[in-house]
Amino acid sequence: MWISASRGIVNTLGFLSTIVLARLLLPSDFGLVALGTTMLAILQAVTNLSLSQALVHHREPTIDHFHAAWTLNTLRGLVLGGLFAAAAPATAAFYGDGRLANVMYAFAFSVFLSGLANPRRIMLQKELIFWQDFMLNVSQKLIGVIVGIAVALIYRSYWALIVGTIAGQVAQVAISYTVLPFRPKPGFRHAGELWSFSVWLTASQVINTINWRFDQLLIGKFLGSTDLGYYTVGNNLAILPSREATLPLTQTLFPAFARFSHDTERLRRAYQRSQALITAIALPLGVGMALIAEPLVLLTMGEKWLPATTVIEAMAAIIAVQTIGSQVAPLGMSLGATKLLFKRDTQLFCIRLPMIIAGMYLAGLQGVVIARVLTGIVSTVVNMAMIRALIALPVRTQLAANMRCIVAVIVMSAVVWLTGHVFPPGKSIAHLLAEIATLLLIGAGSYVATSIALWAWMGKPTGPEREIQALVRHGIAKVRGGK
Repeated sequence: MWISASRGIVNTLGFLSTIVLARLLLPSDFGLVALGTTMLAILQAVTNLSLSQALVHHREPTIDHFHAAWTLNTLRGLVLGGLFAAAAPATAAFYGDGRLANVMYAFAFSVFLSGLANPRRIMLQKELIFWQDFMLNVSQKLIGVIVGIAVALIYRSYWALIVGTIAGQVAQVAISYTVLPFRPKPGFRHAGELWSFSVWLTASQVINTINWRFDQLLIGKFLGSTDLGYYTVGNNLAILPSREATLPLTQTLFPAFARFSHDTERLRRAYQRSQALITAIALPLGVGMALIAEPLVLLTMGEKWLPATTVIEAMAAIIAVQTIGSQVAPLGMSLGATKLLFKRDTQLFCIRLPMIIAGMYLAGLQGVVIARVLTGIVSTVVNMAMIRALIALPVRTQLAANMRCIVAVIVMSAVVWLTGHVFPPGKSIAHLLAEIATLLLIGAGSYVATSIALWAWMGKPTGPEREIQALVRHGIAKVRGGK
């Protein structure tokens, strides 16, 4: 619940920030900054040491483990920041935009800051303590949003996106040392031990980051910063519902799975319960986002952002579908199967790269979106196959656990689609608000009603419905106990 509250507040702030900045800035501004963040993400992944995951996996990390992690991360941040800054002039010349060099200089400083992070923070997740993590995440985002909007209001410049990010980062580093006191000392003792776990995980993150970021580099180079702006903002909005429904449990599942990874039967049951609950929440939210994309874009960002509607519709739906099997990463890490995760990511990269290139060549931005949908389907199948290999859980069993949710979402989609087509046209704020509210209420009502009807018809079996009931009862008991 702490993580859910944190993510809810953080992404509400992020959503409001995106809306405000989209009103104040141009799509090309977002595209320009997206180029810098994409290159930075790829370079960070290439040099990411995955030390946090290694500390979680270690049964009893000592203070020397934390000193080693801090030393390695600081050196990495210093070297990586220098390389990123050195590459700025040539990169700006390649893309034909001198402003990109300044963006990269700023993000080089951001990289250095990231290396100074408090390595003890990961212990909050390892010990399943989340209220302090809540304070860190919310304070970082709040400061970043305030600073970013203030800069946008004063200067109407792409610098608002950059300065806001760096301000939040500075706040997070400073607060982390206040919440979790730690006096770092340079040292390399146990560095090899940490690296032995993280080597394959690092390689996997390299492939995975390139896999999910190279399309932005291609769009920026061949389609231009405006199309990249539509694609980036649309994708960011599309991923919000499914990611926020998934992330709170994902963050708890790795340390939780790791505690009983030796008990295959218990691990199998825990995976089935968590996956069914995640899909039951994330799938309707993602598909619902796709169904209200056009009136939402018109209401929040204006007609100049309408080309992003197609991106939101397609991406929100396919990302929601991908939540089926999405917990393969924490499951694999809990079992120490990092090499298998690397093989999976390499396979997906080899499939995704040619499809994205072909889609862009044949149909521009729309082709990229279609390729994303097709590769998303392939990714879901691959993830389910890997889960079968890890815990001997058949694919049909995985699908059966989510079947009531899938049917309910199909019914919801049909009802909302029909309602949207009979709703009278209009573009005023009041009309758009009424349309969105109507579609959301009808969608939520039809999904819940269908889910309950199917559950009752099947004899109220074990599944996400019982999990939600248990959570509600637990929450009520907590409230009554507090009183």
